[in-house]
Amino acid sequence: MPELTPHIALHDDVVVHRDVMVPMRDGVRLATDIYRPAKGGVPLAEPLPVIFERTPYDKAGTPRTELSLANPKPASRQDLAIRLVREGYIVIWQDCRGRYGSEGTFTKYLNEGEDGYDSMVWIEAQPWNNSRIGTMGLSYDAHTQMAMACLNPPGLACMAIDSGGFSNAFTCGIRQGGAFELKQATWAYNRAMEAPLAQNDVRIRSAIEAEDLHGWFAQMPWTKGRSPVRWDPDYEAYLLDQWQNGSFNAFWKKVGIWAAGYYDQMDNVPTILMSSWYDAYVHTTLENHAGLKKSDRPLILIMGCWTHGNRSQRVFGDVDFGPAAPFDGHVDQDWLTLRLRWFERWLKQKDVPAEALDTPVHYFLMGGGGGAKTEAGHLMHGGEWRRSTDWPPAEASPRRFYLHPDMALKEEAPSTDCRYLEYDFDPRDPVPTIGGSLTSGEPIFRGGGFDQVERENFYGCKNPGMPLSARRDVLTFETEPLGEDLCIAGPVTVRLFVSTNAPDTDFTAKLIDVYPPSQDYPRGYALNITDGIFRVRYRNSFEYPELVSPDEGVFEIEITPFATANRFCKGHKIRLDISSSNFPKYDVNPNTGAPEGTSRTSNIARNRIHLERDHPSSIEMYCLCA
Repeated sequence: MPELTPHIALHDDVVVHRDVMVPMRDGVRLATDIYRPAKGGVPLAEPLPVIFERTPYDKAGTPRTELSLANPKPASRQDLAIRLVREGYIVIWQDCRGRYGSEGTFTKYLNEGEDGYDSMVWIEAQPWNNSRIGTMGLSYDAHTQMAMACLNPPGLACMAIDSGGFSNAFTCGIRQGGAFELKQATWAYNRAMEAPLAQNDVRIRSAIEAEDLHGWFAQMPWTKGRSPVRWDPDYEAYLLDQWQNGSFNAFWKKVGIWAAGYYDQMDNVPTILMSSWYDAYVHTTLENHAGLKKSDRPLILIMGCWTHGNRSQRVFGDVDFGPAAPFDGHVDQDWLTLRLRWFERWLKQKDVPAEALDTPVHYFLMGGGGGAKTEAGHLMHGGEWRRSTDWPPAEASPRRFYLHPDMALKEEAPSTDCRYLEYDFDPRDPVPTIGGSLTSGEPIFRGGGFDQVERENFYGCKNPGMPLSARRDVLTFETEPLGEDLCIAGPVTVRLFVSTNAPDTDFTAKLIDVYPPSQDYPRGYALNITDGIFRVRYRNSFEYPELVSPDEGVFEIEITPFATANRFCKGHKIRLDISSSNFPKYDVNPNTGAPEGTSRTSNIARNRIHLERDHPSSIEMYCLCA
């Protein structure tokens, strides 16, 4: 067992042991900073509870989201540790394998279960630990928590999982509906510049920085040695593994990316799960909630309206969600306050009265803001926080709307025969991504709510000012203007009866809240609420993909956009856009049937949506009383 490095007194009451090299089972050592309460600059000997976070983003850095409305400047990890130490905790920050001060090779996600477990074993063996360890973290630091929790590490007493913690990376986070999420490509490129290879060789870093990422996105799919990440072969290798492994097989059923396979084995550790409607981990968070609530564990679900981790803001994309949007002052005073209450309850085992801790579900119902343009130039969509005993809320019930040949969206099913709409999907001209549930896409794409109109600052837009609904490969179905508010809160399911002349193709679905024309928005405003995709080779199974035979005819697919909560106001229309691409959010299907992530050719597919009595395509949403 390694000796602690000599402590450094940061204050009379706080010391730190920097870069303690904690050994893993394979001999690789992970750099770990340990902050401890002290008296007169000497660490206290008494065993205390521990707060532990593992990160690939630099244990000595400054996380962008450790802030609040009252304190808008992000706190450094050292400053946050000092605050937590003064609350009576030992605080441990650790660099993930192959990142910053840690040894070994970084393979995204796949070492975090075992490395987290081994680190917990080491902490548990220390005389200054009282065997009550709590974890916390956002994004990748949420993934590291859920990964090690699958292995039931000793001492784990509670978790605060923010916007991550893969339930199943094949269906959310790496792939979705069979398509590949291209945030993995931008993440690999951006983080390769921080990797040891680039940090130790300025020529490597300079080469990566010199790449034209926008140009490379036009040359997808990337292949070995033909990518902007080729300068770091380890990063290129893990990225291409994710891209090209197109079946739900043993590659995906691993600790770190498949918590759903471990729910029944996991200890009943009290857990906070938090995400937000424009985050990339909505499905992950809600699937974890559904899986973990089956056990007898204290469980809190928080779903805001934010983009990834931006819980103290109110504007996301081009849309203002109103003064109630931030976590601060609505769920609790701020996120740090809630975590302190959480740790006091489960690490110090104190009876902490707190409404936020005793409410099983907090969710933000978007909408109702009136739709005027704010002084800052944003659409005022507004919203409010609601509380519930479960998700979906018990008062929500499914309601189905059917797609009709006249482009109407109605609750009445179609009654005619042999009706369909068709379009040509050209992979060389994909539908551009304009906002949505996105993260880590810089500098190519960004998330949030936007009017679904092409703009020069969105990748792939060729006709600035033109609505996406003007494209011939976008089918737009709308309700009549609503006679009263309609609120939804729960899953969204799009069932389509389709056919295609291609051996493989994609279908996409986007749910939109259509504002009527106004003085501020003369053409109205088509606000994206949620979207999804489905690759038809997986129509029968994600495990065993099958190409479409020329004589297959009509078949049914199910697209599952992220769940959401939104008020469609009186006078608005509910719109559903159907197409076959959403790029660069997802990779583009070449329509050739080639193995995933390998095709250098493409074909135009003629895709049909069937809208008839025997093939009633529809969207199902969970509706509340307004």
